Amino acid sequence: MAKLQWLSLTCILFFSASADVQSKVTDNPADQLVVVLNNNRTANKLSSLYNNPGLACLALQYIKAYQGNCDEVGGPDAKKPADSEIAETFAPDCGVLVSSLAPFTGRLLGCQSKYVKPPEAFSELLIKNSKSLEILYNKNHTEVGAAVSGSDGGAPYFWCILFSDGKTNHSFSLEDGVAKVTRPGCFSGANDDCSSAHLRRRSNYFWACAVGIWVILGFVFGL
Repeated sequence: MAKLQWLSLTCILFFSASADVQSKVTDNPADQLVVVLNNNRTANKLSSLYNNPGLACLALQYIKAYQGNCDEVGGPDAKKPADSEIAETFAPDCGVLVSSLAPFTGRLLGCQSKYVKPPEAFSELLIKNSKSLEILYNKNHTEVGAAVSGSDGGAPYFWCILFSDGKTNHSFSLEDGVAKVTRPGCFSGANDDCSSAHLRRRSNYFWACAVGIWVILGFVFGL
């Protein structure tokens, strides 16, 4: 009887933990990143930037162009997707009208094997030097789009912020008024809860718990 009680308790803890994990992945880290960025700008007496979902979706496509290769993100030989890709591939994939595309006025990009929360990604990954600060505090920016994605739902994790000086509510316009939601990845401004940056973490937790329950079953029933 005591063994069965332990099994029941373990199952309760497992499903409670699973529910807790589920509750923690419903926020959108890309939106949180924009909040951190705008708070930083206003604290330095600069205007906050419009969170443009079309631009943000392009940021997610920008990440995917790296095909999971962190080494191509930073340094003097850092890869940059061709401008032609933006109009020919990125915009159609997002449902952004090509005629509404506006110039990018800056980008912040980071990648590492460990997932961190948006405030840490902002301060530790994206704002690394004086050049990053210069981009952040550029007075020509009017709108921003942020994205985060893991490769196939896991590491490495990419963070991207794109800036533009386009006219708010007129640039990066969407064909049906809503950006196409693509996975894996999260982008800001889409009113979309997104958990793809955490999928690998949740999956690992699930399997660890499943193994633990299997061990207990073996102990109870002599499997």
